[in-house]
Amino acid sequence: MNVFVTGGTGFIGSHLTDRLIESPLVNEVKCLVRSSEKWLEGKNFTKVKGDLHSIRSIEEALKGVDTIFHLAAMVKAPSQKEFTHANVDATENLMHLAKKAEVKKMVILSSLAAAGPSQGKPLTEKDTMNPVSMYGRSKKEMEEMVHKLADPKMSVTILRPPAVYGPREDQIFTLFKMMNKGIAPIVGDGEHPRLSIVYVHDLIQAIMKAADQTKSGVNTYFISGESVANWNEIKDIVTTVLNRNVRPIKIPPNWVKKIAGAIETSASFFGSYPVINREKANEMILEWTCSHQKAVDELGYQPEYSLEEGISRTLRWYKKHNWL
Repeated sequence: MNVFVTGGTGFIGSHLTDRLIESPLVNEVKCLVRSSEKWLEGKNFTKVKGDLHSIRSIEEALKGVDTIFHLAAMVKAPSQKEFTHANVDATENLMHLAKKAEVKKMVILSSLAAAGPSQGKPLTEKDTMNPVSMYGRSKKEMEEMVHKLADPKMSVTILRPPAVYGPREDQIFTLFKMMNKGIAPIVGDGEHPRLSIVYVHDLIQAIMKAADQTKSGVNTYFISGESVANWNEIKDIVTTVLNRNVRPIKIPPNWVKKIAGAIETSASFFGSYPVINREKANEMILEWTCSHQKAVDELGYQPEYSLEEGISRTLRWYKKHNWL
Protein backbone atom coordinates (compact mmCIF):
# COMPACT_ATOMS: atom_id res chain seq x y z
CA MET A 1 0.00 0.00 0.00
CA ASN A 2 1.22 3.49 -0.89
CA VAL A 3 -0.04 6.39 1.24
CA PHE A 4 -0.08 10.19 1.14
CA VAL A 5 -0.20 12.21 4.38
CA THR A 6 -1.03 15.88 4.90
CA GLY A 7 -0.13 17.43 8.26
CA GLY A 8 2.58 14.82 8.73
CA THR A 9 5.01 17.24 10.38
CA GLY A 10 2.50 18.21 13.08
CA PHE A 11 1.69 16.70 16.45
CA ILE A 12 -0.88 14.08 15.40
CA GLY A 13 0.43 13.68 11.86
CA SER A 14 3.96 12.86 12.97
CA HIS A 15 2.72 10.07 15.23
CA LEU A 16 0.64 8.70 12.36
CA THR A 17 3.60 8.89 9.98
CA ASP A 18 5.76 7.00 12.49
CA ARG A 19 3.12 4.25 12.62
CA LEU A 20 2.83 4.09 8.83
CA ILE A 21 6.60 3.88 8.36
CA GLU A 22 6.70 0.97 10.83
CA SER A 23 3.81 -0.89 9.17
CA PRO A 24 4.81 -3.91 7.05
CA LEU A 25 1.69 -3.28 4.94
CA VAL A 26 2.90 0.13 3.74
CA ASN A 27 5.38 0.34 0.86
CA GLU A 28 5.83 4.10 0.58
CA VAL A 29 4.84 7.01 2.80
CA LYS A 30 4.59 10.36 1.03
CA CYS A 31 4.24 13.45 3.21
CA LEU A 32 3.34 16.96 2.14
CA VAL A 33 5.94 19.27 3.71
CA ARG A 34 5.65 23.03 3.48
CA SER A 35 8.99 23.96 5.09
CA SER A 36 10.59 22.24 8.08
CA GLU A 37 10.36 18.47 8.45
CA LYS A 38 10.19 18.90 12.25
CA TRP A 39 9.39 15.53 13.87
CA LEU A 40 9.96 13.67 10.60
CA GLU A 41 13.56 14.72 10.09
CA GLY A 42 15.79 11.76 9.24
CA LYS A 43 12.90 9.31 8.88
CA ASN A 44 12.11 7.03 5.96
CA PHE A 45 9.47 8.91 3.98
CA THR A 46 9.14 10.63 0.61
CA LYS A 47 9.00 14.40 0.90
CA VAL A 48 6.46 16.22 -1.28
CA LYS A 49 7.37 19.89 -1.24
CA GLY A 50 4.45 22.31 -1.02
CA ASP A 51 1.14 22.94 0.73
CA LEU A 52 -2.49 22.03 0.07
CA HIS A 53 -2.73 24.69 -2.61
CA SER A 54 0.26 23.27 -4.52
CA ILE A 55 -1.93 21.54 -7.10
CA ARG A 56 0.77 20.24 -9.46
CA SER A 57 2.93 18.84 -6.67
CA ILE A 58 0.01 16.98 -5.11
CA GLU A 59 -1.26 15.76 -8.47
CA GLU A 60 2.12 14.20 -9.21
CA ALA A 61 2.44 12.78 -5.68
CA LEU A 62 -0.93 11.02 -5.81
CA LYS A 63 0.08 8.78 -8.70
CA GLY A 64 -0.01 5.21 -7.42
CA VAL A 65 -1.38 6.22 -4.00
CA ASP A 66 -3.98 3.90 -2.43
CA THR A 67 -4.87 5.88 0.71
CA ILE A 68 -4.83 9.56 1.66
CA PHE A 69 -4.63 10.63 5.30
CA HIS A 70 -5.71 14.27 5.46
CA LEU A 71 -4.74 15.72 8.83
CA ALA A 72 -3.53 19.20 7.90
CA ALA A 73 -5.64 22.03 9.32
CA MET A 74 -5.48 25.54 10.71
CA VAL A 75 -6.56 25.59 14.38
CA LYS A 76 -6.17 29.28 15.21
CA ALA A 77 -6.71 32.35 13.06
CA PRO A 78 -8.24 35.80 13.54
CA SER A 79 -10.83 35.52 10.75
CA GLN A 80 -13.36 33.10 9.26
CA LYS A 81 -11.89 33.76 5.82
CA GLU A 82 -8.52 32.35 6.86
CA PHE A 83 -10.10 29.25 8.40
CA THR A 84 -12.18 28.67 5.26
CA HIS A 85 -9.16 29.01 2.98
CA ALA A 86 -7.05 26.59 5.04
CA ASN A 87 -9.65 24.02 6.11
CA VAL A 88 -12.34 24.07 3.45
CA ASP A 89 -10.79 25.27 0.18
CA ALA A 90 -7.63 23.21 0.72
CA THR A 91 -9.63 20.05 1.42
CA GLU A 92 -11.72 20.71 -1.67
CA ASN A 93 -8.52 20.85 -3.74
CA LEU A 94 -7.43 17.52 -2.30
CA MET A 95 -10.84 15.92 -2.95
CA HIS A 96 -10.76 16.91 -6.62
CA LEU A 97 -7.20 15.62 -7.03
CA ALA A 98 -8.03 12.37 -5.22
CA LYS A 99 -10.95 11.74 -7.56
CA LYS A 100 -8.78 12.49 -10.59
CA ALA A 101 -6.10 10.06 -9.37
CA GLU A 102 -8.76 7.44 -8.55
CA VAL A 103 -7.58 7.09 -4.97
CA LYS A 104 -9.65 4.38 -3.30
CA LYS A 105 -9.54 5.53 0.32
CA MET A 106 -9.43 8.80 2.27
CA VAL A 107 -9.29 9.32 6.02
CA ILE A 108 -10.07 12.92 6.96
CA LEU A 109 -9.54 14.41 10.41
CA SER A 110 -12.32 16.74 11.51
CA SER A 111 -13.08 17.74 15.11
CA LEU A 112 -15.66 17.65 17.87
CA ALA A 113 -15.66 21.43 17.36
CA ALA A 114 -17.53 20.84 14.08
CA ALA A 115 -20.42 19.28 15.99
CA GLY A 116 -20.40 21.81 18.82
CA PRO A 117 -20.73 21.54 22.58
CA SER A 118 -22.80 18.91 24.39
CA GLN A 119 -25.68 19.67 26.73
CA GLY A 120 -25.33 17.22 29.61
CA LYS A 121 -25.18 14.18 27.34
CA PRO A 122 -22.30 13.01 25.09
CA LEU A 123 -22.94 13.83 21.44
CA THR A 124 -23.48 11.08 18.89
CA GLU A 125 -23.15 11.20 15.12
CA LYS A 126 -26.94 11.56 14.84
CA ASP A 127 -26.95 14.92 16.64
CA THR A 128 -27.32 18.14 14.67
CA MET A 129 -24.03 19.96 14.17
CA ASN A 130 -23.93 23.29 16.00
CA PRO A 131 -20.38 24.73 16.08
CA VAL A 132 -19.73 27.83 18.20
CA SER A 133 -16.33 28.93 16.87
CA MET A 134 -14.86 29.96 13.54
CA TYR A 135 -12.67 26.85 13.59
CA GLY A 136 -15.68 24.64 14.29
CA ARG A 137 -17.70 26.28 11.53
CA SER A 138 -14.89 25.72 9.04
CA LYS A 139 -14.72 22.04 9.98
CA LYS A 140 -18.49 21.68 9.62
CA GLU A 141 -18.34 23.34 6.21
CA MET A 142 -15.47 21.03 5.28
CA GLU A 143 -17.49 17.94 6.21
CA GLU A 144 -20.48 19.16 4.20
CA MET A 145 -18.25 19.78 1.21
CA VAL A 146 -16.75 16.29 1.46
CA HIS A 147 -20.23 14.75 1.35
CA LYS A 148 -21.01 16.72 -1.80
CA LEU A 149 -17.77 15.96 -3.65
CA ALA A 150 -16.93 12.40 -2.63
CA ASP A 151 -17.01 9.85 -5.41
CA PRO A 152 -19.68 7.23 -4.54
CA LYS A 153 -17.12 4.49 -5.28
CA MET A 154 -14.54 5.97 -2.91
CA SER A 155 -14.46 5.08 0.79
CA VAL A 156 -14.12 8.23 2.89
CA THR A 157 -13.93 8.13 6.67
CA ILE A 158 -14.25 11.34 8.69
CA LEU A 159 -13.03 11.23 12.29
CA ARG A 160 -14.03 13.81 14.92
CA PRO A 161 -11.72 13.72 17.94
CA PRO A 162 -12.10 16.06 20.93
CA ALA A 163 -9.01 17.63 22.53
CA VAL A 164 -5.97 15.45 21.78
CA TYR A 165 -2.99 15.25 24.13
CA GLY A 166 0.28 13.35 24.24
CA PRO A 167 4.00 13.62 23.45
CA ARG A 168 4.88 16.50 21.08
CA GLU A 169 1.62 18.40 21.81
CA ASP A 170 2.26 22.08 22.57
CA GLN A 171 -1.10 23.69 23.43
CA ILE A 172 -2.57 21.63 26.27
CA PHE A 173 1.09 21.44 27.28
CA THR A 174 0.78 25.08 28.36
CA LEU A 175 -1.60 23.97 31.12
CA PHE A 176 0.69 21.13 32.20
CA LYS A 177 3.55 23.60 32.32
CA MET A 178 1.60 25.87 34.67
CA MET A 179 0.71 22.90 36.87
CA ASN A 180 4.39 21.99 37.02
CA LYS A 181 4.91 25.45 38.52
CA GLY A 182 2.26 24.74 41.14
CA ILE A 183 -0.76 26.52 39.64
CA ALA A 184 -3.80 24.94 37.97
CA PRO A 185 -6.19 27.42 36.34
CA ILE A 186 -9.57 25.69 36.13
CA VAL A 187 -12.69 26.98 34.42
CA GLY A 188 -15.78 26.55 36.59
CA ASP A 189 -15.81 24.40 39.72
CA GLY A 190 -13.53 21.67 38.37
CA GLU A 191 -16.36 19.14 38.06
CA HIS A 192 -18.11 21.07 35.30
CA PRO A 193 -17.82 21.70 32.43
CA ARG A 194 -16.94 18.08 31.61
CA LEU A 195 -14.87 17.13 28.59
CA SER A 196 -13.96 14.25 26.35
CA ILE A 197 -10.25 13.97 25.69
CA VAL A 198 -8.16 11.41 23.80
CA TYR A 199 -4.55 10.27 24.05
CA VAL A 200 -2.76 10.60 20.73
CA HIS A 201 -1.95 6.89 20.37
CA ASP A 202 -5.61 5.97 20.78
CA LEU A 203 -6.45 8.43 18.00
CA ILE A 204 -3.74 6.89 15.79
CA GLN A 205 -5.29 3.47 16.42
CA ALA A 206 -8.63 4.86 15.21
CA ILE A 207 -7.05 6.42 12.11
CA MET A 208 -5.39 3.13 11.18
CA LYS A 209 -8.64 1.21 11.67
CA ALA A 210 -10.47 3.82 9.59
CA ALA A 211 -7.99 3.20 6.77
CA ASP A 212 -9.02 -0.46 6.76
CA GLN A 213 -12.69 0.41 6.30
CA THR A 214 -13.79 -0.41 2.75
CA LYS A 215 -17.41 0.69 3.08
CA SER A 216 -18.16 3.06 0.19
CA GLY A 217 -19.42 6.60 0.65
CA VAL A 218 -18.71 8.97 3.53
CA ASN A 219 -18.79 7.60 7.09
CA THR A 220 -18.29 9.73 10.19
CA TYR A 221 -17.19 8.80 13.72
CA PHE A 222 -16.43 10.50 17.02
CA ILE A 223 -13.17 9.25 18.58
CA SER A 224 -12.62 9.83 22.29
CA GLY A 225 -10.87 8.36 25.32
CA GLU A 226 -12.35 5.62 27.50
CA SER A 227 -14.36 8.00 29.72
CA VAL A 228 -15.50 11.58 30.16
CA ALA A 229 -13.13 13.63 32.32
CA ASN A 230 -13.14 16.82 34.35
CA TRP A 231 -10.41 19.26 35.31
CA ASN A 232 -10.25 18.14 38.93
CA GLU A 233 -9.35 14.62 37.76
CA ILE A 234 -6.71 15.95 35.41
CA LYS A 235 -5.20 18.16 38.13
CA ASP A 236 -5.08 15.25 40.60
CA ILE A 237 -3.31 12.99 38.10
CA VAL A 238 -0.75 15.67 37.23
CA THR A 239 -0.16 16.36 40.94
CA THR A 240 0.53 12.67 41.58
CA VAL A 241 2.79 12.11 38.55
CA LEU A 242 4.85 15.24 39.13
CA ASN A 243 4.86 14.71 42.91
CA ARG A 244 4.10 18.38 43.36
CA ASN A 245 1.55 20.44 45.24
CA VAL A 246 -0.69 22.09 42.66
CA ARG A 247 -3.00 24.88 43.77
CA PRO A 248 -6.26 25.08 41.82
CA ILE A 249 -7.34 28.56 40.77
CA LYS A 250 -10.98 28.32 39.79
CA ILE A 251 -12.00 30.91 37.25
CA PRO A 252 -15.68 31.90 36.83
CA PRO A 253 -16.81 31.43 33.21
CA ASN A 254 -17.60 35.14 32.75
CA TRP A 255 -14.01 35.97 33.69
CA VAL A 256 -12.60 33.61 31.06
CA LYS A 257 -13.80 35.77 28.18
CA LYS A 258 -12.43 38.93 29.81
CA ILE A 259 -9.03 37.37 30.39
CA ALA A 260 -8.90 35.91 26.87
CA GLY A 261 -9.90 39.28 25.40
CA ALA A 262 -7.09 41.01 27.25
CA ILE A 263 -4.56 38.40 26.09
CA GLU A 264 -5.71 38.66 22.47
CA THR A 265 -5.60 42.47 22.52
CA SER A 266 -2.11 42.49 24.03
CA ALA A 267 -0.83 39.98 21.48
CA SER A 268 -2.18 42.05 18.61
CA PHE A 269 0.33 44.79 19.44
CA PHE A 270 3.07 42.29 18.59
CA GLY A 271 1.38 41.06 15.41
CA SER A 272 0.54 37.62 16.77
CA TYR A 273 -2.60 35.63 17.52
CA PRO A 274 -2.44 33.78 20.86
CA VAL A 275 -3.57 30.25 21.76
CA ILE A 276 -5.85 31.76 24.43
CA ASN A 277 -8.17 34.09 22.51
CA ARG A 278 -11.82 35.15 22.47
CA GLU A 279 -12.79 32.26 20.21
CA LYS A 280 -11.09 29.73 22.46
CA ALA A 281 -12.75 31.29 25.50
CA ASN A 282 -16.17 30.67 23.96
CA GLU A 283 -15.29 26.97 23.81
CA MET A 284 -13.58 26.70 27.20
CA ILE A 285 -16.69 27.62 29.20
CA LEU A 286 -18.87 24.95 27.56
CA GLU A 287 -19.15 21.17 27.91
CA TRP A 288 -17.45 19.08 25.20
CA THR A 289 -18.32 15.40 25.38
CA CYS A 290 -18.96 12.77 22.73
CA SER A 291 -19.60 9.03 22.45
CA HIS A 292 -17.27 6.78 20.47
CA GLN A 293 -19.67 3.82 20.50
CA LYS A 294 -20.27 3.92 16.74
CA ALA A 295 -16.50 3.67 16.16
CA VAL A 296 -16.38 0.69 18.52
CA ASP A 297 -19.21 -1.04 16.67
CA GLU A 298 -18.15 -0.31 13.09
CA LEU A 299 -14.38 0.22 13.16
CA GLY A 300 -13.40 -2.03 16.04
CA TYR A 301 -11.91 0.96 17.87
CA GLN A 302 -11.18 0.47 21.56
CA PRO A 303 -9.28 3.01 23.69
CA GLU A 304 -6.17 1.40 25.17
CA TYR A 305 -5.00 4.17 27.50
CA SER A 306 -6.72 5.36 30.65
CA LEU A 307 -6.61 9.07 31.41
CA GLU A 308 -4.06 8.39 34.15
CA GLU A 309 -1.76 6.35 31.92
CA GLY A 310 -2.04 8.79 29.00
CA ILE A 311 -1.20 11.82 31.14
CA SER A 312 1.61 9.92 32.89
CA ARG A 313 3.20 8.95 29.56
CA THR A 314 2.82 12.51 28.30
CA LEU A 315 4.38 14.15 31.35
CA ARG A 316 7.28 11.69 31.34
CA TRP A 317 7.94 12.57 27.69
CA TYR A 318 7.89 16.30 28.49
CA LYS A 319 10.39 15.80 31.31
CA LYS A 320 12.65 13.53 29.24
CA HIS A 321 12.80 16.14 26.45
CA ASN A 322 13.25 19.05 28.89
CA TRP A 323 9.88 20.64 28.16
CA LEU A 324 9.19 20.59 31.90
